[in-house]
This record gives sequence, structure tokens and C-alpha cells, in this order.
Amino acid sequence: MWSYDKKLQYPVKIKNPNPAIAKVIISQLGGPDGELAASMRYLHQRYSMPYNEVVGILTDVGTEELAHLEMIAAILHQLMKGASPEDIKRAGMETYFVDHTAGLYPQSAAGVPFDMKYVGVKGDVIADLNEDLAAEQKARVTYDNILRLVDDPDVRDPIKYLRQRELVHYQRFGDALRIAQDRLDSKNFYAFNPAYDRK
Repeated sequence: MWSYDKKLQYPVKIKNPNPAIAKVIISQLGGPDGELAASMRYLHQRYSMPYNEVVGILTDVGTEELAHLEMIAAILHQLMKGASPEDIKRAGMETYFVDHTAGLYPQSAAGVPFDMKYVGVKGDVIADLNEDLAAEQKARVTYDNILRLVDDPDVRDPIKYLRQRELVHYQRFGDALRIAQDRLDSKNFYAFNPAYDRK
């Protein structure tokens, strides 16, 4: 289904390795509001979505989140590349290093490994699309927080790009929610699910 273009969606060219920055950015790899969770959420929600236009939006955004996952991985790899054991200790990443060396392992900035429990898939149009809107805002806040902590322009540049894409995704899911609401049999979204048979 997918064709892979062997380049990043947006360039990542970090000149100065810095494990301390990697320690916070890793949340966007495997944290609760990171790119892995986003891609899994949208690419799985599409199967129970009854409207083709919304399935298309979920597929498009979910696929782009995989590209963002790749960008975050490239940022982390470049920040860790060539770091000495002393650099790792100074950054407070020695426990990560013991288990993964400089390999990429999806976890939050707090060190909690990625878990599929981060991925909201309810099988209900309104619940899932509201989950998606919230997820994009939470990811945007995480990128805002990263930008508050990081001053390296080589790191800030792709992070700003990723933050902007969260805003675009939020808008796309707003469009998806409007499409779904227009097609539901009732405007009382909280009390009525047309696919649910009460008998």
C-alpha cells in the first residue's frame, strides 16, 4: 500500500551531539503523546470508521506520523552519535545506555517504555475523532515544551516543523469530525449511536 521515499520528510542535520537534549526529545519517539502512539492510533482507527473521506484522513495522517517517527529517530541518533560515557553520565542517561547503548528504544522522557495503552481506539466515530483532536494538541504541547528547553538551532528547526504539522493534523481531524457529524442520523451525539442495536 505504501511507497517509501528514501529521504526524511524534513531534513535533520545536527552538528553537535547532545545526549541531554536526546533525553527530552525521546518522549516524541515513545511517550504517551509521541509519534509512535499517533501512527498506531490513526492507522488502527480507520478500520472501524464508516466514512471513506474520514478513512482517507486517518490513513494520510497516520502515514505522515510514521514519517515523523523517522524524523524523531534521526534527531535522536544524531544527538547520541559519538557521545562518550562521560557525556552519557552528564546527561543522566546512564540507565538508558546500560540497556540500549545508543540504540533507539521507544520510551517517554521519564523512562517509561512505550505501551499500546497510550493508543485510543474505541470504534466509535465521535469518541475516536475527539481522541485524535486531543492527541494532536497534546503532541503540540510536548513540542512546545521541547522548544522551551532546547536552544540548538539544528534541533529546533525540525522540531518547529513537526510542531506545525500537529496544527495541520488538528485541522484535518476537525474536518473529519464535521464530515462525521453531518452524516450521523442524529445531532444528539452523546445519546445516540446509529450503529448500536439496543434490542
